[in-house]
Amino acid sequence: MDIEQFRHAPTYQTGFGAAFLGDSLKLLNQLPDNSINLVLTSPPFALQRKKEYGNKNQSEYIEWLAQFASLVYQKLKDDGSFVLDLGGAYEKGKPVRSLYNFRIPIYFCDKIGFFLAEDFYWFNPSKLPSPIEWVNKRKIRAKDSVNTVWWFSKSEFPKADVTRVLTEYSSRMKKLLEDPEKFYDPKKRPSGHDIGKGFGKNNGGAIPSNLLQIPNSDSNGQYLRGCKALGLKAHPARFPSKLPEFFIRFLTDPCDLVVDIFAGSNTTGFVAEQECRYWLAFENERQYLAASAFRFMQEDVGEHNLSHYYQKIMLGESVEVGPDAKQLRLFEKASKYRP
Repeated sequence: MDIEQFRHAPTYQTGFGAAFLGDSLKLLNQLPDNSINLVLTSPPFALQRKKEYGNKNQSEYIEWLAQFASLVYQKLKDDGSFVLDLGGAYEKGKPVRSLYNFRIPIYFCDKIGFFLAEDFYWFNPSKLPSPIEWVNKRKIRAKDSVNTVWWFSKSEFPKADVTRVLTEYSSRMKKLLEDPEKFYDPKKRPSGHDIGKGFGKNNGGAIPSNLLQIPNSDSNGQYLRGCKALGLKAHPARFPSKLPEFFIRFLTDPCDLVVDIFAGSNTTGFVAEQECRYWLAFENERQYLAASAFRFMQEDVGEHNLSHYYQKIMLGESVEVGPDAKQLRLFEKASKYRP
């Protein structure tokens, strides 16, 4: 991955990727067309209440986000994908849901040219009850614990392999696999499904559904430990590593390029590194990007070193986080897949 095309040095870089401080529109423009395999991001949501990490109101949100989506479309490879995590919202002062996150796929497909490859729904069972007014106080609505995750593609047949994200078989299915003839007879069911002998074959796991149940309850990772050690406030809108992990494995190959245009604490870049994918992270808030470097440091790194790297980044210096021995092993592993 060549990062020399960027006009400024990265805030930090690792054996597989680089994080840049700045406006994603300007940074995306510096990438060649048809160069990205996957853009995976969670932008600031269109909430009525302003958040410290910045967010647009609902009336201007779709056109604001479409600026980024148009550039993403231009920079994606023909078989590339754009995965967008969006939380829902209510209309201001009313127990009525906003439709902004459902209007986005219609706009992106009709106006920009994307295809909606599939709609996913991320269920976070650990999410606190919200909104407080309608759920906790008046008790007239249920807890909002599902985000929409839109999988857009540039073509009708994007790169994808669901066998890379198989889920564990249920206990009942495991018993069936031990002795298929005991549990079912191959025949056509009333539903129209033709259940053949192949149904009893062990394929290494079950096909996942488009409902992803992933708790967002990490409290002891390297990123949070680093923030706690230095008395820094962690990014308030992080998604769990299992979410980008699913799509990175599903939609890319080793040594493909993954980009997050609203990187925040850079979970996407960290997971991409673990999965031997090259990555780029764009973020316009320096303090968030500086702290995100903690993810790539060894678990036994001392508070002094954490502070040293953090202060250098905050002062505008470009640093290398590694490559350490672990990253070098990853690099050697990924080299096997290079074309």
